[in-house]
Amino acid sequence: MTTTKKNGNMVAIITMFFIFAMISFVTNMAAPFGTIWGYTYEWAGMMGNMMNFAAYLFMGIPAGKMLISVGYKKTSLIALAVGFIGLLVQYLSSIFGADIAVFSVGGQAVALNLIIYLLGAFICGFCVCMLNTVVNPMLNLLGGGGNKGNQLVQTGGTLNSLSGTLTPFLVGVLVGTVTDKTSMGDVAPLLFIGMGVFALAFLIISFVAIPEPALGRGKNVKYEHSAWNFRHFVLGAVAIFFYVGIEIGIPNEMIFYINNLGFEGSAAVAGTLSAAYWLLMLCGRFLSSIISGKVSTRLQMIIVSSVAIALLLIAIFLPESMSMNIKGGEVPLKCAFIAACGLCTSIMWGAIFNLCVEGLGKYTEQASGIFMMLVVGGGIMPLIQHNVLALNIGYIPSYWLVVAMLAYILFYALIGCKNVNKDIPVE
Repeated sequence: MTTTKKNGNMVAIITMFFIFAMISFVTNMAAPFGTIWGYTYEWAGMMGNMMNFAAYLFMGIPAGKMLISVGYKKTSLIALAVGFIGLLVQYLSSIFGADIAVFSVGGQAVALNLIIYLLGAFICGFCVCMLNTVVNPMLNLLGGGGNKGNQLVQTGGTLNSLSGTLTPFLVGVLVGTVTDKTSMGDVAPLLFIGMGVFALAFLIISFVAIPEPALGRGKNVKYEHSAWNFRHFVLGAVAIFFYVGIEIGIPNEMIFYINNLGFEGSAAVAGTLSAAYWLLMLCGRFLSSIISGKVSTRLQMIIVSSVAIALLLIAIFLPESMSMNIKGGEVPLKCAFIAACGLCTSIMWGAIFNLCVEGLGKYTEQASGIFMMLVVGGGIMPLIQHNVLALNIGYIPSYWLVVAMLAYILFYALIGCKNVNKDIPVE
């Protein structure tokens, strides 16, 4: 490899790292932004998150097909352009439409600026879906595959978790305490940072030569069956749908719970504890990468899902009178147990994916496309948790839904992940 090509690859790798971080940055804006909109529209707190993840339902499979038809580079450029537009539209909600009523919900007028924000969140969802489809295989490709490729992916995942740690913290610092005066204008600096990173990454990738794999072009492969014919994949598909709902729902509902306490600086405290959740996810991923050679994925899944259930049960039953002081605010101790779940959810995505596609052979690519569609669970399940449960029976009781989903994942790790369809040809 020439020095020029090595340098070009290094620039592309660094750029992909930033993009990996941006995936989490954009996704994790939804919950703290939701606290702003939820102050005016109680039902709208999780709608931004829902719109963000709803895009996966429409873009999951097309994103995979884009890789085959136009390649990694063009797909990533399109994704970055879409992301820039999505963040810009969200920013426009802070300067336009607040005094224009569009329709009403429960007798309350809904202003145009909320519609603009939700549109921006939906557009960002398309961006994040495409980037998720691109970044992992691209890093593996740039690393030359094998151990080096995996190492790059793990490094990118670490930056992804770091970004997820910082985003709610930064929103909390900018907002402080959510009031009727708080608006999207207060978090505009984050949107500008995101647009700047997207624009810079677009320019860099435009000028960097990125190797394009064949991606199956020209292959004459017959598919007598589908990924849906494998029981362990079907059960795993349900597991990944639930998992994304768990990952998003745990910290997001905690943010709403703490903000609802209403003390001075509650948004900052909520952001701090949410950041702790994502930081523990980072730690969990790092720890898993160290022990995975000796401890099976299945055993790790059994342990973390069991521990997560235990932590949430403690949080549910622990009296609110037991509290801790964070930045001068008294927060129920149960929030610490909720945040600790980040250590458990950290490994679940990769573990479920690996167990689910094991033995699929030529059906693996099809399975991957379906997986991206089912990320929509990160929008649907938190919405159910918040709008159906939290707003009616309480924030903490809503975690019973998360416990039930974790119980299913435990079932999958114990029984559901076994491949009982080995008679199906996969070559």
